[in-house]
Amino acid sequence: MERLRKQIEFIHEIDKLKYIQRKTKLFRSNRHENDAEHSWHLAMMVMVLTEHSNAPIDILKVLKMVLLHDIVEIDAGDTFLYDTSKSHDNWNEEFAAAERIFGLLPNDQEEECIAVWKEFEAGESNEAKFAKAIDRLQPVLQNLSNGGGTWTEFSVKFETVIKKINGIQKGSNTLWDYTEEMIDQGLRNGDFKL
Repeated sequence: MERLRKQIEFIHEIDKLKYIQRKTKLFRSNRHENDAEHSWHLAMMVMVLTEHSNAPIDILKVLKMVLLHDIVEIDAGDTFLYDTSKSHDNWNEEFAAAERIFGLLPNDQEEECIAVWKEFEAGESNEAKFAKAIDRLQPVLQNLSNGGGTWTEFSVKFETVIKKINGIQKGSNTLWDYTEEMIDQGLRNGDFKL
């Protein structure tokens, strides 16, 4: 029963992810998404887009990565990718959050979750590269559906967008080619300005 009690405590704690608001808005919407919606959407994208990975991957591990990677934001908060006033180098803060939150679980599950979270953060394995590609692609699709979305709202320059999202190609050349094509088409059509 002690093991189950810890697992239930963790489940209660991660419900807080639903209250972490992101800057990105839902597809064709003015409503901001929350971290739980983001994580669910990434998991669905992994299931649908796995065939486009640059390398063979363990889909279960990728699913774990996209479901776990933002849980630390319960403590550390969400840092907007294009924020120029806040440092994106908050690994220590996020690691402390990972230790606290995953520490609610039984030891074996705590160790696995922290290991998966660290692997995602390192971005070196095939699974992490693909998970990060999906994590970058999803807000691009949202911004494209919203006439430039947060790029337009926060006057993000074209070069900055490309610099922040070009990691997509590390996980999937196909998804990167698609992304570039969609951004270029949107710019040509005047759907948004960067």
